[in-house]
Formats: sequence, C-alpha cells, structure tokens
Amino acid sequence: MSRSTKPKTEIDEAATRAESVVPKTIPFPDVNSPGFAEAMREEGRRLAEADAKDPTIDSFMDAALLDLAEELDRLEK
Repeated sequence: MSRSTKPKTEIDEAATRAESVVPKTIPFPDVNSPGFAEAMREEGRRLAEADAKDPTIDSFMDAALLDLAEELDRLEK
C-alpha cells in the first residue's frame, strides 16, 4: 500500500493535529480508469469549441491576468 493510501493510526492523527494540521481527503480522478483519456479529449474538444465561439474570451483572460499581476505586485510592496 502506498504511503498516501496507508491508514493512519491514532498516534499519527494526534501528531498531525498537534501540528495544527487537519487531515482532509481530496478526491482525485483515476487517470488509469477506462474511458478517462477519451473523456479528457472530449472535454478539451468542447472547451476549444466554446473558446472559438466566444471572441471576448481572450480579452477577458488578458484582463484577469493583468488584474492578478497588479494584485501580486501590490502584495509584494
């Protein structure tokens, strides 16, 4: 069993909590499951199609990136 799926003992959990860290489980897709690659190709195709149909997406993304860069600059000062 890999370390990430190994069940934690009560001692492990107590030590983790003592470090002010709360254990959480995050679901993650099984990239080896049947149909995963095809589903991702289809999702990519639909995203590309939606992007091609929306001429404002590039300007929106540019504005969002600029806004983020300005915020990061402000936080660094």
